[in-house]
Amino acid sequence: MSHTTPGGFPAAEPTPEERAATTPLGELLTDVSKDLSSLFRQEVALAKAELTESAKKAGKAGGMFGGAGLTALFALLFLSIAAWWGLGYLIGNAWSAVVIAVVYGIVAAVLAVRGRKEIKEIQGAPQTVETVKEVPEALKPNTGRKP
Repeated sequence: MSHTTPGGFPAAEPTPEERAATTPLGELLTDVSKDLSSLFRQEVALAKAELTESAKKAGKAGGMFGGAGLTALFALLFLSIAAWWGLGYLIGNAWSAVVIAVVYGIVAAVLAVRGRKEIKEIQGAPQTVETVKEVPEALKPNTGRKP
């Protein structure tokens, strides 16, 4: 709605204080509700856009890590073959294969022990549990019992 002065010139927009004094409460609450809804929709749209971009970058990085892991596996395979072949000249082909297999067995055992230790140290969500314990009694549902 535009305001005009008696001469037909547009009037200046009312200040927020003037608008609050002359506008019904229901209309003010409707305006606030619309503004909050609009702000919420804009924030959700921004979050979606940011998360989509982050997910694309994470997917690309994951693919690169996968490629690096596969390439490292091939490098380990060929290094193992070279070590097997080199040891074959010193102690014979059969025993060199056993030596390489034992080395890998030791590495696997050490990794398994360390992994088991890490699993035992997992605590879940201790900070969340502690925070939930601190929720004031006033916010908990009323069961009808008196203290």
